[in-house]
Amino acid sequence: MKDIYADLPLASVAAPAAQALAAELLAAISAVRRVARRAARSAWQRQPLPPTQSELLRLAAAHPGISVADAARELRLAPNTVSTLVGRLAAAGLVDREHAAADGRSVRLAVTGKGSRRLAEFRDLRADLAARALGRLPAADRDALAAAVPALLRLSVELGEDS
Repeated sequence: MKDIYADLPLASVAAPAAQALAAELLAAISAVRRVARRAARSAWQRQPLPPTQSELLRLAAAHPGISVADAARELRLAPNTVSTLVGRLAAAGLVDREHAAADGRSVRLAVTGKGSRRLAEFRDLRADLAARALGRLPAADRDALAAAVPALLRLSVELGEDS
């Protein structure tokens, strides 16, 4: 049987142990994100935004003046889908659409004060809920999680370079 990995550089072939760790790690991260989102949504006093709208709002806040086309690329969504999401966020008063001065056609996104407050409130609520949960963990677990943060951030950079 031919080794399908024989022609690939060694660094591009993940060992089975690395693949198992990667699968376990990604599953754990997904579980934490999912449970944190559910806990925050159930404690949230407002109607929650759909996940894709939340993601777009966070992206626009992180990249002021991002174009709809760039947001679509970043979110890996079709531009017309992002345009629809922008319309909904604008109708809710969470973003403003600003026409680019250069061509007057392309739209740049600006998060409104209302949008910024909503993001901050939700972020703070999630952090508060997570801090309470962390407080119930043994000190060794809290220390391990704190020590893992820099490595997780480096992993996100590496994953981004692979895509």
